[in-house]
Amino acid sequence: DSTVAFGMIRRGRVDITILGALQVSQAGDLANWIVPGKRVPGMGGAMELAAKAKKVIVLMEHNDKAGMSKLVKTCTLPLTAQKCVHMIITELGVFSVTSEGLLLTDVFDTSSIEEIRNRTEALFTVSENIHKLKE
Repeated sequence: DSTVAFGMIRRGRVDITILGALQVSQAGDLANWIVPGKRVPGMGGAMELAAKAKKVIVLMEHNDKAGMSKLVKTCTLPLTAQKCVHMIITELGVFSVTSEGLLLTDVFDTSSIEEIRNRTEALFTVSENIHKLKE
């Protein structure tokens, strides 16, 4: 039940969590609980998971419906947690969040590094050992 689940989360017994996001900053800040113009009940368990899980992986579309990058320099939406994200996976590629910022480690074969640069607001570097992934 939720009491046991939240007890596990709050005690730091969750190794990995996978969350969706509306925005992730280049520093690994997460904004995932409020949709502008929509009524929402609150952030729920995402704040607990983001703060307490040992590793936070974000799965999300690279751009929003308006075509704006969801990987941003600084989040403009309310934060769920600061500097909590370790990895971001989009339909274009995979990024690791390092102490120096975002590192592009993998590119899906349906995209390119140039396309990712054009569709990303956040600054990132490209791994010397970049992997090409089949979709």
